[in-house]
Amino acid sequence: MNGTCFLCGCYGPVERHHIFGGALRKKSEQYCLVVELCHWFHNEPPEGVHHNAEAMQRLHEYGQRKAMLEQGWSTYDFIREFGKNYL
Repeated sequence: MNGTCFLCGCYGPVERHHIFGGALRKKSEQYCLVVELCHWFHNEPPEGVHHNAEAMQRLHEYGQRKAMLEQGWSTYDFIREFGKNYL
């Protein structure tokens, strides 16, 4: 599928990335905490979020802010749902 990469802004083939993965993947789906990334920024070292802690942190911060805004949550509410404060 084509779209715009959330991180680099390029248009082309994109991959769906769950901001909070692993055990929190279903919650990312539930709260629409997913972004489209080009393959380079998704899964290629050194820039890909699966290899770059800084890029992953930026997405976690974005995801937390988005969830808190859209759900009307406090930081405590977010922690209760996702187990950690990323801000």
